[in-house]
Amino acid sequence: MKICIMGQGYIGLPTAALFTRNHCEVVGVDVNEKIVDNLNKGIIHIEEPGISDIIQNAVKLGVYTASLTPQKADAFIITVPTPYIIENYSCDLSYVVSACESIIPFLEKGNTVIIESTIAPMSTDETIKPIFENAGFTIGEDLYLAHCPERVLPGKIIEELIHNDRIIGGVTTECAVKASEVYGQFVEGELMLTEAKTAELSKCMENTFRDVNIALANELAKICAEIGVNALDVIKMANKHPRVNLHSPGPGVGGHCLAIDPYFIYAKAPETAKIIKLARDTNNSMPGFVCEYVEKMIPEGKIALLGVSYKGNTGDDRESPAYEIISRLSENYEIAIHDPHIDNPSFVGFAEAVDDADLILILCDHDEFKYLDYDLILKKMSDPIIFDTKNIIREVPSEIKLFNYGNLYEL
Repeated sequence: MKICIMGQGYIGLPTAALFTRNHCEVVGVDVNEKIVDNLNKGIIHIEEPGISDIIQNAVKLGVYTASLTPQKADAFIITVPTPYIIENYSCDLSYVVSACESIIPFLEKGNTVIIESTIAPMSTDETIKPIFENAGFTIGEDLYLAHCPERVLPGKIIEELIHNDRIIGGVTTECAVKASEVYGQFVEGELMLTEAKTAELSKCMENTFRDVNIALANELAKICAEIGVNALDVIKMANKHPRVNLHSPGPGVGGHCLAIDPYFIYAKAPETAKIIKLARDTNNSMPGFVCEYVEKMIPEGKIALLGVSYKGNTGDDRESPAYEIISRLSENYEIAIHDPHIDNPSFVGFAEAVDDADLILILCDHDEFKYLDYDLILKKMSDPIIFDTKNIIREVPSEIKLFNYGNLYEL
């Protein structure tokens, strides 16, 4: 089977890798010429365990090719971004529409087209299906269209693509069957066949569920800071209940999924989806909350900001709340940014970041930040303060003042 995958990012490239490892020929299409050139040399641009070796081997064997344009194939998979439109929070389908239109000259009767990009409910039937019908195809008879959303965790993408259950949402029953045959090449989890609109809403609700629960933890942290209670102790004690699982508060919610997908539901029913919108507002308020307490800790000076990735031990900084925090704090503070997982010429090493700093602000739970070099900190900082917004540091020397969401009320 030959697969053409539109988009070679955090989802498209790992998906391509697994198809090549399971006796498929893959063309990975991307609009970035540098990415395409590097991929054809076996050089990947994302930090994800296992991907590099698979792609290097696939290039060597000639079963993977990166391209700026699509090619004829048996199946086409769309994995392009779907941001939201700020004015009304609706799903921006422009990249998906463009990708669909670009493959039309290469489509043949009997092909399968799968939309993996997260999209708003009804998008497949109302927007995507007409694109192919207007090109002369009959969906479910000579072209098979489905929405099959990804559901993976950065850092474990290969493992989860293989073992997670997969939602297969066909425009027709036959469309779902054909799409399941594509994923059956490597997916070992259950292939759950359903309608496209059910698949669309299921994916959006998965991420909305998580966003709402994080918002509850973040709201608790704000309440505890206001009334003088240790939020971390509250969470620890409450979670001893056999049916309670409060999440951990943090500096905000990032990533292309949780920070965006709930808006797709809200935009469809804004008068009804009140909890969803309030959760988004709560999580969006956390960068401001962090900055408020930074100002209470130090009115001016230098901040060593540790971590820009939205998720620990990855270089994924999509929608990271760190950027809003950096923007706000840069107005009144000197900011030195350190993130060992992101290649950015403006970032500095740990020693340079903490040199003469007044505050260390931890915004990501990279393993490197869980056990800091306290001897170096004491040497470089005259009156060390650490604000750990990810609650990952358990103990510091007595000369260092540690703040987290358990003791902000002391300020």
